Amino acid sequence: MIHHPLANGIPPAWADAWGQDEYGAWVAFEFKEVSQRLRWIPAGTFLMGSPASEAGHNNDEAQHEVSLSQGFWLFDTPVTQALWQAVMGENPSYFKSPNRPVEQVSWDDCQTFIDKINQALPDLALRLPTEAQWEYACRAETQTATYAGDLDILGESNAPLLDKMAWYGGNSGVDFELENGWDSSGWSEKQYQHKRAGTHPVALKQANAWGLYDMLGNVWEWCEDYWEDYSLEPQLNPVGTAKSNSHVSRGGSWRGYARGIRAAYRHQRVPNLSENYQGFRCLQVQT
Repeated sequence: MIHHPLANGIPPAWADAWGQDEYGAWVAFEFKEVSQRLRWIPAGTFLMGSPASEAGHNNDEAQHEVSLSQGFWLFDTPVTQALWQAVMGENPSYFKSPNRPVEQVSWDDCQTFIDKINQALPDLALRLPTEAQWEYACRAETQTATYAGDLDILGESNAPLLDKMAWYGGNSGVDFELENGWDSSGWSEKQYQHKRAGTHPVALKQANAWGLYDMLGNVWEWCEDYWEDYSLEPQLNPVGTAKSNSHVSRGGSWRGYARGIRAAYRHQRVPNLSENYQGFRCLQVQT
């Protein structure tokens, strides 16, 4: 049985590098000397959402079975400022440095980025992940609040387990070096005391079992879907198509409360919103 496209020894046509490591299969492409790695996410079935007993649970997270019939390649980090700059020729980010996630990008901006890179590399065929694909990838075959286990929430911005995997309101000021740090001195119940906070370079925290970094914290990530309430019936390859006024955003951010840094936590935002806590990562469409 072929578990991923590299198992037959043939990489995708768009790949400039590829291999296998402790996390599984990876491929990478290069755009104007900026390299981006993707991880293979296998097809499967999981429980989307969270149980009512989960710390931080919201009513819009009701658990339901979801099956994804096709595997996909997913960026192993949020889109960096370096890649955005290479594609778009400018950098809208508030916290500027090449290896940080791009932020202050709207859902509409992301579509422009994706259109441009797909035109330049036509075999690549990127898009945003659906909400179901995002949560499935974040969980990496776990069913707890995070891919490292359930949270013990000790305060508004204090869940000690998060420190090893996510930049959030409790630790995003630790070792923050930029001069334009956000004033965090008044934030309550922080895991660590800090006065200036913001995003951090990608891939500094622990990856999940599929080799994905920063799925929780650092920046929120846009999903392809329109926001809609969950159906509790089993779903196959669900996509929010209600065409509401909002799109889904996932993962929490550097200024997020502990309860929002969970695999099931979901937020809705208007597509033209661009804030310094909002970014994205891309999925490579299988054909």
